[in-house]
Amino acid sequence: MGFFSKSVQKEVVKSVAIVAIGIVIIWIVLLLGFGTMNPFYVVASGSMIPALEVYDVLVVQGNTPFEDVRLGDIIVFNRPSDHNRVIVHRVISFIDDNPKTIMTKGDANRASISGTDYPITQEEYIGKVVYTIPDVGYATQALKPPVNYIIIAIIIGVVIMKQIKKGKKNKASLDSEEIEPVYDMQDMTNLKRDPEYEDAEMPDNKPSRDDELHEADGDKPSRDDELHEADGDNKK
Repeated sequence: MGFFSKSVQKEVVKSVAIVAIGIVIIWIVLLLGFGTMNPFYVVASGSMIPALEVYDVLVVQGNTPFEDVRLGDIIVFNRPSDHNRVIVHRVISFIDDNPKTIMTKGDANRASISGTDYPITQEEYIGKVVYTIPDVGYATQALKPPVNYIIIAIIIGVVIMKQIKKGKKNKASLDSEEIEPVYDMQDMTNLKRDPEYEDAEMPDNKPSRDDELHEADGDKPSRDDELHEADGDNKK
């Protein structure tokens, strides 16, 4: 991701982190609510027809204690012989009470199968089927490898492209912003005068108010001058 900007990288990491946190939260909720890390199972065979059809999705409650399992319950368990396969069958009898051991059978099967239907103890028990969602399992067939990896790659690609597009859009908006020019004092001296105001400027040689008053006082004779002229006339 070195060819992406830091902002885009941060947004991608943020988006991936949000998805990861969401998955963890969902996983915790399922674990607390159903008592098992995987409460959903898809019926893969017809051994439980007509009660369960192939590709039905089962909701399994792992919080139901093994001691509370009753005759007629449909349970999910690991195959006793090797634990390499998950089985969903109906409880038909109790083999032992100490420890509790049960026997199951598929509704469509003629009889129970040793190593598959019994003996089942607490160790093999996963949970009790509490709800069935018909035919939803068909969708899971489309999510098998490599289709699921392609879908994940597409989702990640969409997230990355979305963040790249968002980063470019933000950059374009910043570049398009108008910035008012800032002039220093040297630039201000180079600005041309506006001809509209040139004729309205006051002339530099116009006398001030103090000069006018001084000139007026100079033209008017003083009191001493008047008295001096009056004495001269009397002597004549």
